[in-house]
Amino acid sequence: QVQLVESGGGSVQAGGSLRLSCAVSISTYSTNYMGWFRQAPGKEREGVAIIDVNGKTIYVDSVKGRFTISRDYAKNALYLQMSSLKPEDTAMYYCAAQWLGGSRLDHRQYYYWGQGTQVTVSS
Repeated sequence: QVQLVESGGGSVQAGGSLRLSCAVSISTYSTNYMGWFRQAPGKEREGVAIIDVNGKTIYVDSVKGRFTISRDYAKNALYLQMSSLKPEDTAMYYCAAQWLGGSRLDHRQYYYWGQGTQVTVSS
């Protein structure tokens, strides 16, 4: 069973930064795509950033230029560096792995999930 464990969430003021980490129980070479998703209360889960095994990335428009996704094969880890945070970035952030096809930013197309880490941005 693949396990994903997120960490690094917290509360920050607008304009601040956070770095999320996701520890993966298997070699990240085994997963085609990995990504970060988020879900705010009352909203659908949305794709934030995706990275493939070659390092190619995809970002949702609202975070382009502010967030950076990366993966460390030696540590079996996935990261999300978040800068210039806004109150609208407040959400539970989830790490996901193994894309099943279809849209790469569609949460329904990922098989493995972590339990999430909360990010709260105050104005």
